[in-house]
Amino acid sequence: MSSTWGGAPATRERGMVLDVRPELFRLFDVGFPSYFVLLLSGFVFATGLGVLWARRIGLNPDVVVDLSLAMLLSGVVGSRLLHVVADGHFMEYVHLCTDPTQVDWPFDRNECLSPVYDGVWDAARGVCHPKSSDCFAWAKFWAGGLTYYGGFLGATACAVWLLRRDKFPFWKAADMAGFAIPMGLGFGRMGCLLAGCCFGAPTQLPWGLSFPPRSPASDAQAKLGLLHSAKTWSEPVHPTQIYESALSLLVGAICLYVVLPRKRYDGHVFAASLVLYALARFACEILRRDDRGGAAGLSTSQLIGLGLIAAAIVIHRIKGRERPLLRQEA
Repeated sequence: MSSTWGGAPATRERGMVLDVRPELFRLFDVGFPSYFVLLLSGFVFATGLGVLWARRIGLNPDVVVDLSLAMLLSGVVGSRLLHVVADGHFMEYVHLCTDPTQVDWPFDRNECLSPVYDGVWDAARGVCHPKSSDCFAWAKFWAGGLTYYGGFLGATACAVWLLRRDKFPFWKAADMAGFAIPMGLGFGRMGCLLAGCCFGAPTQLPWGLSFPPRSPASDAQAKLGLLHSAKTWSEPVHPTQIYESALSLLVGAICLYVVLPRKRYDGHVFAASLVLYALARFACEILRRDDRGGAAGLSTSQLIGLGLIAAAIVIHRIKGRERPLLRQEA
């Protein structure tokens, strides 16, 4: 089976091909990155759900809007920091600042010296290096490199402070986040698909996707010797971005339509969401082949997911002892 996505030529013998679109569109000669457009779309959708929920139970929806904006900003900071520290690129960011000759770019000589990359060609080793140091590369989140769990932890810390300041019921807000965040994440993961990141393992299944030359998948497969050059289309891989998008929407729907109407205590939906998403993410991580970081044979996200499952169990045991909610309180 062969087909095309995004106008890419159907040149693979199996699977589908995807034309990566780092920029979803341009307006007044300003490019809008696919990932951030979809991420913001998910943010708007999740915030809208939260506002409707707050109005339904008689709470101030303005607090939800303020909370969402603060969580967006703190989430970006947290997601970037976890990427820098835990995704296996920490020393690369250090070398970009202290000694760029220790950073190898996956370009040939012509690409290295082109105006696009403007690098330095190391003829002895046959590799490309950045021309100058950049001590702030770690902070350039718009260049890519964000982790969901880092964003989740950063946003949670911000929410705890802001909700206490506004005297807003914390665990009720947590239940709102339990269904709204996974729904919003469903949009964000489609941004990952268009950006070409978060790709999966090679597969011969008919829905496997091939990414274009110089995509993260092609670069990774070339380093592993699966391709003779990163300038060719990647071998078909599991579309883990689509898997996680679908699973995130499923988690949000279960929490909204199944758990929320039946919740026994404030925090019940949040605890269920932690467990369901952690399990879904754990499964997706098995199929991912981008840089993951981690220890003991598990990725960073899998390790954090296990910690969040433990936290959900603690929440359930403590909050479950409280007086059961009446239907109108839920």
